[in-house]
Amino acid sequence: MPVSLISSHSGARRSGGARAAHKGQQTKAAIVDAALQLATQVGLEGLSIGAVAEATGMSKSGVFAHFGSREELQISVIHEYHQRFEQEVFQPAMALARGLPRLKALFDHWMQRTSVEIDSGCIYISGAAEFDDRPGPVRDALAESVRIWLAAMRRAIVQCRECGQLRADADEAQMLFGIHGLILASHYEARFLKLPGAIERAHRGFDNILARYALPEPA
Repeated sequence: MPVSLISSHSGARRSGGARAAHKGQQTKAAIVDAALQLATQVGLEGLSIGAVAEATGMSKSGVFAHFGSREELQISVIHEYHQRFEQEVFQPAMALARGLPRLKALFDHWMQRTSVEIDSGCIYISGAAEFDDRPGPVRDALAESVRIWLAAMRRAIVQCRECGQLRADADEAQMLFGIHGLILASHYEARFLKLPGAIERAHRGFDNILARYALPEPA
């Protein structure tokens, strides 16, 4: 066979393989998206290959071809949730200056997402209740995502102190604990107890934390 034909056939195979790989990635992304939507309603524990197959209109074998186990599916959902959380909460705040503007933006974006998740549910919170005493890869993936996010908040608090906007003795661990507690309390009150005003109380609580530790602005 002439070299040109060999090259042509080889290029066609590579092109066809690339298209198949791209289609496979799109299908997998669609499955993860459907699984994430389902997990916000039934929790990570409620996910199954069969339930996701029904939600996507695929066969069980089709879903299984992309995720070899229920555990792998659960972990993929956690990673997708974490990626979306970073895009909505973390990345917009990084465009602001270090210090209080960035810390306030992180909290504001976090609260905006919490407001939405009062109806849809939070994977971090529901997952912690499901897997707090169940060691394994799913718990590890969930805990690592939460640790990464809390570490980012902690860095933002430390930067406020380094910028001279917080007292030198400001305890970043205690501040982070208080801020994280506001998120959890607002979600619990609004979603579980259906108490009005939880989001507003969380914002006032955040202002109180800053007032306790912040230095007065220069005249």
